[in-house]
Amino acid sequence: MRIALLYPLWTTEYGVLSGIARRAGKWPPLNLAYLAAHAENMGHDVCIIDGEAELLTIEEMAVRTKAFAPDLVGITATTPFYHIATQLGRQLKSVIPGIPICIGGPHVTVLKESVFSDAFDFAFIKEADNSWCDFLDAMDSGRQVAQVKGILLRTGGSTVFTGNARPCRDIDRTPMPARHLLKNKLYRLGTMRGTKQFTTIMTVRGCPFDCIFCSTNVFGKDTRRRNPELVIKEMQWCIDHIGTRHFMFLDDTLTMHRKHIEEICDRMISAKLGVTFEGSTRANLIDESLIEKMVQAGLIRLSFGLESVDKTIRQTMKKMVPLESYLSANRITNKYGVETLNSCMIGLPGETRETVRKTLAFLRQSRNIKQANISIAVPYPGTELFDMAKRGEHGLKLMTEDFSEYRRYNAAVLTVGDLTPNDLMDIQNEAYASIYLAPWRWLPMIHKSGIAGIWLTFKRLLRCLWTGQTNYLTDRQLGL
Repeated sequence: MRIALLYPLWTTEYGVLSGIARRAGKWPPLNLAYLAAHAENMGHDVCIIDGEAELLTIEEMAVRTKAFAPDLVGITATTPFYHIATQLGRQLKSVIPGIPICIGGPHVTVLKESVFSDAFDFAFIKEADNSWCDFLDAMDSGRQVAQVKGILLRTGGSTVFTGNARPCRDIDRTPMPARHLLKNKLYRLGTMRGTKQFTTIMTVRGCPFDCIFCSTNVFGKDTRRRNPELVIKEMQWCIDHIGTRHFMFLDDTLTMHRKHIEEICDRMISAKLGVTFEGSTRANLIDESLIEKMVQAGLIRLSFGLESVDKTIRQTMKKMVPLESYLSANRITNKYGVETLNSCMIGLPGETRETVRKTLAFLRQSRNIKQANISIAVPYPGTELFDMAKRGEHGLKLMTEDFSEYRRYNAAVLTVGDLTPNDLMDIQNEAYASIYLAPWRWLPMIHKSGIAGIWLTFKRLLRCLWTGQTNYLTDRQLGL
């Protein structure tokens, strides 16, 4: 069979922020590369069309897909951009009628039948390694696909879920992602060490933690680690075949299994790969000796999830990492020249203007924290936060279930206490200005977001001054 796998353009949904979103969010679709590798191993002819990387409209993607003459189409989508995948599915049905169209990803995994529209013929639930291969085998041999576990389909006018697929227990048996089908030179990322061509890589699936704003519906809570030797082989392939020497590790918590990441780093050092890499972890899961080894292997950037400094909010969101860990972790990463991002979130259960002030004051007073990010809490389906909001707990009120509004920037869908969605967006605007008016944060911002980042910061400041919203800016920052 000929199979086309599609990733739609989504950053245009951010409007004036689309350029910045594209600089930070144009990542290779690793999930499609894995599915493509499975299909190629079974003898199928596959293409991947990344609309985000190539800035293709829905109409252009449909034309490109038709030109490939596929026998089967697969689309992936997250919650806030699922409507785009639906539009693309309908466009494809009008351009190449009769071709089966599949949808996969976290949104349909959680909501199943309720979002399984007529734009799609099949939906893949949870991780699809086994169900995808079983499905392709059934399609190719003419067997009944209704016998394949892990999918949604229509039969007799009804939607049927065939039951959970066999989990992928041994991820060492998954093939190397089919990156040769991607236009790899389009994937570039700004860092403090310059703009780099990069690719994504995953060495651990699953996350055991219980943060209320995350969902483990796709990979589950049981962690499965990849053999470090295979990780190094994959990195070497990327160096040799696509010229990529910077890697974005997608493991939920990069340093959770210390011996695992240490062995990967030891092998990177021994093989003299000469690469750079980045990832995210918890601030209490690093120490100086580990960072020293990771830097020797090529670590140049690390992200921590700070979220809020308010004790009650941290307890509610189940992020039990001591605040002192962030201070010590940032001191260590600064010592070794590792660019460090600390992600914060406003609008969590129990949020007030005062709790926002506490978080911003913490950031202002912590000169070791060079970069911080302020997003608005989003109650994605499948998270405990969504369930809390539906039940109206902790002062939360869910204002809409239009999932196209479930974005972390320039949008808010929760009322928290007396803070409305508009209040949260105004606070995010002012908080961003509050953080990045500090001169020691300008250079990291330029490297990450370009001149557009500077322009946006001062635009936000002017908006704050124009509207009188300066509750979170100090007199010193305002030059008063």
